[in-house]
Amino acid sequence: MIKQSVYIETYGCQMNVYDTELVKTILKKASYTISDAPESADVVMLNTCSVRDNANRKVYNRIHTVRQNRQENSPVKIGILGCMATNFRQALLEDPKLGIDFIAGPDSYKQLPQLIAQTSEEHKKSFDVTLSEFETYEDVYPTREDGVNAWIAVMRGCNNYCTFCVVPFTRGRERSRSPESVVEETKRLVANGFSQVTLLGQNVNSYKYVDGDTVTDFADLIRMVSDVEGVKRIRYTSPHPKDYPTKLLEVMAERDNVCKQLHMPLQAGNSRVLRKMNRTYTQEEFLDLVKHVRSVIPDIVITTDIIVGFPTETDEEFEDTFNVMKEVEFDSAFIYKYSERPGTLASRRIPDDVPEAIKTERIVRLNELQKTISMTKNKSHIGEQQMILIEEESSKKNPLYAVGRNDGNKLVLVERSDFQAGDYVLATVYEASPHNLKAKCD
Repeated sequence: MIKQSVYIETYGCQMNVYDTELVKTILKKASYTISDAPESADVVMLNTCSVRDNANRKVYNRIHTVRQNRQENSPVKIGILGCMATNFRQALLEDPKLGIDFIAGPDSYKQLPQLIAQTSEEHKKSFDVTLSEFETYEDVYPTREDGVNAWIAVMRGCNNYCTFCVVPFTRGRERSRSPESVVEETKRLVANGFSQVTLLGQNVNSYKYVDGDTVTDFADLIRMVSDVEGVKRIRYTSPHPKDYPTKLLEVMAERDNVCKQLHMPLQAGNSRVLRKMNRTYTQEEFLDLVKHVRSVIPDIVITTDIIVGFPTETDEEFEDTFNVMKEVEFDSAFIYKYSERPGTLASRRIPDDVPEAIKTERIVRLNELQKTISMTKNKSHIGEQQMILIEEESSKKNPLYAVGRNDGNKLVLVERSDFQAGDYVLATVYEASPHNLKAKCD
């Protein structure tokens, strides 16, 4: 059989970006070629996310576009990867308007060469959405695009079962890869020119690897990665507030190459709503955690996620979220309206009873509040000298500036010089907006 060319598009989270890199490596080893254009590829794959409804709609629209752009004498096979493959397997394969040829869940990427071959040789639809208790892909070194940051998935799956989230059902139970494999991948990345790594997991700070009597937790792993010569910055995402022991915070405070930035998803500021979400902490416990974090790392940058309009949320309970945001003063926040996701516990048990107009009103109020807080936070940096990692040599919106990020992961526009992507430059902040800083080298 003549091996085919494959084009892959990625939707959703950073884990999907990493998974696409894995898929490219697996297919290359099977002698498939990776195409840069869907128009000329024999196979088009969409690596999908199922966390939000908007992500699903984008995928469905893209499937139709791919089909429409191909001539009758230039057939294409379409495959769906990732969370949508697991969550909507039957609907995807049985809808004749979509014309999906194969699907593969997040734990089935090593089966892709066989799945593609089955559709070509046997002219039938194929699928594998089996969820594994063991697959971590630690034996695959991903094919990466050139850049300044490299993602490393250190664990997969999730055990939390937040009622609004489908991930435990589409990606399975938590399992962690060996710390030795993470360290080895980090060393290879440094050798390939990367100086920043971001450790990934659906609940990354619950990482735990057991080897006989030896237990390696996430704090241990961070310390081991930070010991790799040549790693200048270490980040991690996405964490859960329940997994921030003092040991982890102390490692972050002690190690210069571990970034002083935490993403702490609040989701809601009312304890009853948090229970309905199965978040396992109360408003008071979250606020105590923030105080503890800032006592260990005073200059920490804290970001968050918020869901407005979760089923049964009252006006008074929304005010609790508003007030927690005022008290904590997050540096930035990703704020979303609740949307019912098929397969989640909430979709089975709790009717989506908050009117859309009220959700809109609430999200507008939170965004306005966060904009004010972010402005104040960013203005406080004016006059500071900061080390900026250059990501783009020229901003598309403003070519007079290079684009980079500081230790706190804030976007910084640096007055252009002869910078190259990957450079670290010391620059002084002279202007701020709610969304970025401007800086120049002395």
